[in-house]
Amino acid sequence: MSPAEYAATVASLAFAMLVVGLLVLVGSAIRTLASVRGAVDDVRRTAVPLISDIHTAVRQAKGDLVQVEAILERTESIKGTVDSASQLALAAFATPLIKIAAITAGLNRAARRLAGRT
Repeated sequence: MSPAEYAATVASLAFAMLVVGLLVLVGSAIRTLASVRGAVDDVRRTAVPLISDIHTAVRQAKGDLVQVEAILERTESIKGTVDSASQLALAAFATPLIKIAAITAGLNRAARRLAGRT
């Protein structure tokens, strides 16, 4: 065998080993991609119902917030009414009650003086 034939044989064997190595590498990549695809499908099967449940919960929470907002508005209205009523009662009864208390105190003092003279 001549050196040229020997070099050609070594080159062809090296090329064949390179092709086999590349085929093994491609096969490994295909198996990895199939595994990743299976994992993605599992996540999709699990995530889609969860996302649907979350969407339903958010929709329900939005409805609850609307109800709470209506209750808060009514509560603020009632608070305003109670504040107005208490201010009106204070204005209506405070001055007469003070006068009655003063008259009562004066009458008690006068009664004690009269009781002390007899």
